[in-house]
Amino acid sequence: MATAVVLDTAAAVSDAPVRPAARPPLPWRRAAPLLPAIAVVVLLAVPVAPAGDGTAGSGSPADVASALLVLHCLVRVLRDRARPLTRTAAFVLGLPVLGVTVASLTAQDPAVSLPGLARYLQIFVLVPAALLLLLRDRWDFRLLAGSVVAVALVQGAVGVGQYLTGTGASYKGEDVRAVGTFGPTDVMGMATVVAYGLVIAVGFAVGGKGGKGGKGGKGGTGAGRPGAWTGARLAALGCAGLLAVPLLLSFSRGAWIATAVAVVCQLVLSGPRRAAAALLAAGALGVVLVGGLGIGSQLVTERVDSIARVADAPDQSVTDRYTMWAAAADMWRTRPLTGVGLKGFPEHRDSHASLALSSGSDTAGAGLGFQRQPLLSPHNMYLLVLSEQGLLGVLALVGSWAALLLLGLRALWRSRTGRRAGGGGCGLVVIGLLVWQLVDFGYADIGGPSTVLTAVMLGLAAWWALGAGPDGDAFDGAVPEGAVPGGATPGGVVSDGVARA
Repeated sequence: MATAVVLDTAAAVSDAPVRPAARPPLPWRRAAPLLPAIAVVVLLAVPVAPAGDGTAGSGSPADVASALLVLHCLVRVLRDRARPLTRTAAFVLGLPVLGVTVASLTAQDPAVSLPGLARYLQIFVLVPAALLLLLRDRWDFRLLAGSVVAVALVQGAVGVGQYLTGTGASYKGEDVRAVGTFGPTDVMGMATVVAYGLVIAVGFAVGGKGGKGGKGGKGGTGAGRPGAWTGARLAALGCAGLLAVPLLLSFSRGAWIATAVAVVCQLVLSGPRRAAAALLAAGALGVVLVGGLGIGSQLVTERVDSIARVADAPDQSVTDRYTMWAAAADMWRTRPLTGVGLKGFPEHRDSHASLALSSGSDTAGAGLGFQRQPLLSPHNMYLLVLSEQGLLGVLALVGSWAALLLLGLRALWRSRTGRRAGGGGCGLVVIGLLVWQLVDFGYADIGGPSTVLTAVMLGLAAWWALGAGPDGDAFDGAVPEGAVPGGATPGGVVSDGVARA
């Protein structure tokens, strides 16, 4: 009797229709949900006219696209009736809101601080949270990061052309400074984009896996075919080499230092063998570009030498920077807890700065005539936040960045040692970008059209550190073990790392 039941059951199972395996979506269909984010990156290549006061201005097409990106994600959250973020993600990304809100309310003129409040929320809260919701897996991560590299290559090509044809921004009396499409009023714009692209390329070059194997296999390529990552790593290494040229020609000492520190961190985390090979390749590339081809050799050498002379014989730009740093620290001492208020540095600058401060910096070239650019910030993000938001603001903002870095490092370690090992390339990209930004903030602050790219970087970091990055359940489209085909696991957390109600 029992045997008959078993046989009947087996026959029923064998007669059941077999569902065909779901076809993977076409690349263009997979990329469609990411178009709002990619538009933010691509629109950075659109030139923006400088403001009437000689500054880089704001309200670029990329900023408009970032607002549409946030609106797009908000509509998705309301439509799906979902709890969009986990508690940890909401706390880490929402931490900067505390400092900027208090600084705005306690400012002498709260109405003047409102644009600053909107800018801080855009860069450090809203856009990163939107990208955390939008990115689904490593494929999405690589596509968005790859779009940054593509834009960096375009900006770098424009910058190298400016140097070769003498149509760049003015530098030591010659129009040879590579600034891309950002113009002389935002000389850090192209340097930031190119440095981001270089760090991303290095991360993928030293973090990707080579050899045979399919998805999830030991030594797998992550692409399901032998040698796929080998070609991708070589392409990434080539992009890094190409981007090193416009970065040198930007003559941005802060970007050079930040890039060197970030790349060294990536190499150390990638292992000694890859680090040694990459260092040898970088050294050979530098000899060929500067020594062999003579690309900017004299100017680059002088600029590098000036880094070591900033304390003994500083030029006027360094003197202005030191003076504004001292003024920012003095502002903080007057109101240590909440600062002088958002957008308050320009108003309080002259009453706290010494006579060594000049009236502004000279800008010219790249299609614009001579302009005197006012000094409206201390060119140090930490001191800017400290002076305008006080201890409360700097602890909240820097605490959020530190949490992303620590959680990102933990996710990188888990990706190498956990059951679902993989994603080291994405992890090294994130760590490199965060280290670059934290170092560069010692020489620069937010401002100009390129600032929106900082928000994109923080969004990539948030996905890796707070979203699916640590576990990688949905990496490369693989369905996790025990998951419901729609993507939700039995625990109620979608495989992209975003909590559901």
